[in-house]
Amino acid sequence: MRHYAVLRLLLAGFFLYMAWPSIPYAVTPIELAFWGGWLIFFLLIVGANIASLLQMIQPPIMEQQKERQRQTYNY
Repeated sequence: MRHYAVLRLLLAGFFLYMAWPSIPYAVTPIELAFWGGWLIFFLLIVGANIASLLQMIQPPIMEQQKERQRQTYNY
């Protein structure tokens, strides 16, 4: 399920592409804090997805594949 990590990276890149023109216009401290927090969050998202792609961490539960176990009935 590596394609989910790639899709999340593409979505994060798209959000950065849309937000980047607005960042230089931040003047007040609250605007700068917002964009600083937004960029830190962006870096966390990108780092987590790259780690998932490189298989440095376990994939999310939804993306893990279960091995089917044979059920035996002992009566």
